[in-house]
Amino acid sequence: QVQLVESGGGSVQAGDSLRLSCAASGRTLSRYNLGWFRQAPGKEREFVGAITWSSGNTYYADSAKGRFTISRDIAEKMVYLQMNSLKAEDTAVYYCAAGNTYYGRSALDYAYWGQGTQVTVSS
Repeated sequence: QVQLVESGGGSVQAGDSLRLSCAASGRTLSRYNLGWFRQAPGKEREFVGAITWSSGNTYYADSAKGRFTISRDIAEKMVYLQMNSLKAEDTAVYYCAAGNTYYGRSALDYAYWGQGTQVTVSS
């Protein structure tokens, strides 16, 4: 099993940057993709991007490309979501998730979830 805990959310102004952290634990993470999702009120949970733990390869939703960057710290078992040039429409609860589907982009591809952290962007 994988346990995930997000942190780093908060309230910022449009154009600001924020880095979210996800602390992961488990026997091994090498078989997993570590993904970031977000969910705004009244909306479906939306894929943001993911990183393959073993290789460090990343892939992103179109809405995140060029603004958001996912990285990992292998020794600390941490995954990060660096968000730049934030917009009001980025306001959501952000979740870290783990799954083993190749290039998984659906919430259904991820079996383990953190509790979420709120990001609020004011224009």
